[in-house]
Amino acid sequence: MLRLTSAISGRKVGTDRFGNVYYEGKRTLPVYNRARRWVLYAGDAEATKVPPEWHAWLHHTTDAPLSETKRYAWQKEHQPNLTGTPAAYRPVGHDYVGGRQRSNGGDYEAWTPGS
Repeated sequence: MLRLTSAISGRKVGTDRFGNVYYEGKRTLPVYNRARRWVLYAGDAEATKVPPEWHAWLHHTTDAPLSETKRYAWQKEHQPNLTGTPAAYRPVGHDYVGGRQRSNGGDYEAWTPGS
């Protein structure tokens, strides 16, 4: 349904390297005095899949999407939120990493109720 609505009431602005398609409304909204912008996600709808170049455009920070090809050596490739996936961050001591926490040095005494 959103694809049909997007084709009728919006104009396609572009596609990012992940396959997400970006649209801008054909009319200006009177309250904000600007057109509405939205994205059709490739795959599951997950906001963290939008790269920073397009995030700035979606939130009206820039008038045009930033270049995805101009990259600096210090810039990392965009990654969506990996929480809940096998690639998620697991700190030392996590059950999935072996479950062994580092020693506390022996100066910790656990509290027990009634003592």
